[in-house]
Amino acid sequence: MITLNVNIDHIATIRNARGGSEPDPVAAALIAELAGATGIVCHLREDRRHIKDRDLRLLKEVVQTKLDLEMAANEEIIQIALDVVPDLVTIVPEKRQELTTEGGLDVRANRNKLRELCKQMHDKGIEVSLFVDPNEMQIEESYIVGADMVELHTGEYANAITEKDKNEQLNMLLAAAAFAHHSGLKIAAGHGLNYVNTQAICKIPNIKELSIGHSIIARAAFVGLARAVKDMLQIIQINSKT
Repeated sequence: MITLNVNIDHIATIRNARGGSEPDPVAAALIAELAGATGIVCHLREDRRHIKDRDLRLLKEVVQTKLDLEMAANEEIIQIALDVVPDLVTIVPEKRQELTTEGGLDVRANRNKLRELCKQMHDKGIEVSLFVDPNEMQIEESYIVGADMVELHTGEYANAITEKDKNEQLNMLLAAAAFAHHSGLKIAAGHGLNYVNTQAICKIPNIKELSIGHSIIARAAFVGLARAVKDMLQIIQINSKT
């Protein structure tokens, strides 16, 4: 069964819009866990546009499932991760001007840096996932540098308009998941997934985790966070391959 990791970044985005303390992303993490999420995701960006250092440290104290820290391979953030020791770090590309993460890592171009990062994290007992496009070369490089997992970037699929384009992207994700599985890597998927397009992703064999944030937080504005998480879990459970 596929499990759900809920990204709580945009709870912090709403809080930061007024500069106060509400809504609290740490409280959101607890609500998501109680609703059935099996992991909490937060992205500590270089510009701290949503999650702050204090949020991360509090999340480490209270999260009872799995804490997944999304981060760039930035030396400052690396040192914070080594100090906080989340259960998992997901390494993503990061540009200050982007609204959200755009595309997967170029693992081959950053092979030496990512190999050293994997070693640093493993020495502290932290697992490493690399956020990559559904590309066999990048998946193979992820295995070479020592990653434990790949998170397949589903953004191109989510943004596809025609059925032809959607099916092409799904076939790429299907092949990538099979390749990663045969390489011995664990497999997650995420980016742009919502209450409609997640159904097809759940039918792809070998994908074991989904990382979803924006659509859940958006739905939570209308129905509450616990209900939004439970609704997504229902879609996953109905559509997942065993």
